[in-house]
Parts: sequence; structure tokens; C-alpha cells
Amino acid sequence: MSGDIEGIGAAVTAGLAARAVEPPHGSGREPGDALRCLNCGTSLTGSHCHHCGQRADVHRSFGAIGHDLVHAIFHFEGKIWNTLPLLAWRPGDLTRRYIHGERARFISPLALFLFAVFLTYAVLAMVGSGGGVGEDIAKAAEAQTRSNALKESFEQEVDRVDARLAARDLPAAERRQLLDERATLQKSAGYLRVARRLTPAELDKGPPVLDDPVDQVMTGADFLSQTKVDTGVSFIDEGLQKAIANPGLLFYKLQANAYKFAWALIPLSLPFMWLLFPFSRRFHTYDHFVFVTYSISFMLLLFVVVRLFNLTIVGDVATAFALLYVPFHMYRQLRGAYRSSRFGALVRATLLLFFSMYAVVMFMLLLLALGVMG
Repeated sequence: MSGDIEGIGAAVTAGLAARAVEPPHGSGREPGDALRCLNCGTSLTGSHCHHCGQRADVHRSFGAIGHDLVHAIFHFEGKIWNTLPLLAWRPGDLTRRYIHGERARFISPLALFLFAVFLTYAVLAMVGSGGGVGEDIAKAAEAQTRSNALKESFEQEVDRVDARLAARDLPAAERRQLLDERATLQKSAGYLRVARRLTPAELDKGPPVLDDPVDQVMTGADFLSQTKVDTGVSFIDEGLQKAIANPGLLFYKLQANAYKFAWALIPLSLPFMWLLFPFSRRFHTYDHFVFVTYSISFMLLLFVVVRLFNLTIVGDVATAFALLYVPFHMYRQLRGAYRSSRFGALVRATLLLFFSMYAVVMFMLLLLALGVMG
């Protein structure tokens, strides 16, 4: 239930945040004040002010509140119906037309990106990421966190028993009782002392590679918990120790940071776009920014659509179609936006596919660093 409420809240935030970066258009005026714009005072000659763009009609009824909210979230003043069809099928034309000045009829790339990010978060909050592996890893991380906490508790108990056993005047009966308690702790909980050192052969071998991602996370965390972290940098060592002790919290931070720092995908992708057109004077950084932002927005929206289809019996078909359509979409956008030849667009689309993978890997490493250091 809380996930549904959180998802709905994110969906509302999506529309409002995207609306916030759109060019201002106002909300109109009352019929009795039909001569001048209520926003800037300019004389009106039509249904909109030619100076600021505000409508001549305003609505101050209670129903107008709901209308404005729904309008802000879903309509984008009609621009979404001009933008989404082109984004899906003719992304190159959309990119080129926006770059060259046709901006009033389309949603700006940044507004669409914000909406796509919030919508993705909302859908995942309500229905989950799907696939099973992500949920399994999250459960494994939580289980490992509980296991580490339990081990720490047992360690404290054993240290307490050891401290009592070190007393010289301890009665023999109490000493036997403490020894039995210590043995029971070690046996029942599978206690491993932190002071235990792995042999060089064990360190070189590392944790085994398992098919089950849950077992892999558990085994890897167990191995790390027995290996001393010493990078030579104190704050890195401290962050790694926290991550090892509480992998469940680290996984939660990764999810939260992915939502907060999704914008980092744009600057991470821009250098790769420059590599596709090195030293070209025809295209500028702004052109690449519009291309990248529209492209990432489409990928996020496509992911949302596929995730929703995965809830039905045609989920596998939708996933297969998306995997095939992504490189074709890149090709179409490159060919239309930059007016490339078929061969040039094909080569650049192939390179862009690999560059996209590198950008995603860099983004994941950034999230991991933020999660460990945060």
C-alpha cells in the first residue's frame, strides 16, 4: 500500500516537475476583463496574449483546481501528442526540428526527461522492477545485513564470555558453564571470529561463482566480511566497512541514488556523442544535448511500457520487441537528426550502442561510489 501511495506521489511530481521547466503559458483571465492581459497588461487581440502567451480566459472555480492538476500532469498543453509519436517513430525529425527552432509545439527535452524519470520511479514503486533477479538480490542483501548483525551480536557475547573467563578467581562451576555457553554460541550460530585470517590461497581464490544470485550475494558478503579492507584511504575504508556490514542499506541507497542522480546520464553521454562527430563544426554541444536527452527519455518510457506489458501474457513478446527496437531507434534518430547517410548512421548507431553500455556502467559505478561513501 505504501509503495502504491509513493508511486502515485511520484507520478504527480513527475508532471509538475516537467511542467515547471516548460515555457510559461499562463492560465487565462475572466470574461469581464477582455481588453488587457491580466499577467502583463498588454492589449489583447485574440485568445492569447501575444507578449507573454497567457490565455485570455481564467477559471476560478473549485473544479478548475482539478483541471489544472490533470492538465499539468498529462497534457503539457497538448504538446505531448505532438511529441510522443515523433519520439517513438521519427526521433531524428523531432530532434532536428527542436534544435532548429520548432519548440512551441513540442515538449522540451529536459521536461520530457524529468517526466520520464519520475514516471519510471512511480511505476517501479507500484509494480516492482520485474525479472525476479533484482528482488532476489534485494532480499539477499537484507538477509546478509541481518546475518552480519547477528554475527556482531554473537561476537559481543563471546567477548563478554571471554572477559569473564579471563578472571583468575572464577569458580570452576561458573567457568564450565561459560565454556559451554561459548561453545553453544559458536556451534548454533556458525560464529566466525573477525580476528580470523584467511590463508593466501583462500584470498587468491575468492568466493565461488554461483548460479543463484541470492547465494552469490550471501557468499560474497561472507567472504568480504572475513577480509580486511585496507585501501590506504581512511574514508574509503570506512565506507566499504559500512557497506559490508549493511549490504541491505547499500542496495537501498543504490535505488534511491539512481532516482536522484539520473540526470548524470546526460553529461556522461555527451562525450561519446562528440566522438561520433569529432571536430565537426556543423554540430554543437547543444545539439548533442537535445539528442541525448530525447534518446534517454525514450528509453525510460519504453522501459515503463515494457514493464507494464510484463504484467500481462504478452510480456515476453514486448521485451523481445524492445530489445530489437532500441538499436533501430538509435539508427533512426542519428539518421534524421544529423542527416547522416544510411551507412554512416548504421556505423554510428553501432558505436552508440556500445557507448551507451559504457555510459551505463559508469553511471552504475557512480551510484556504487555514492552508496558506499554516503
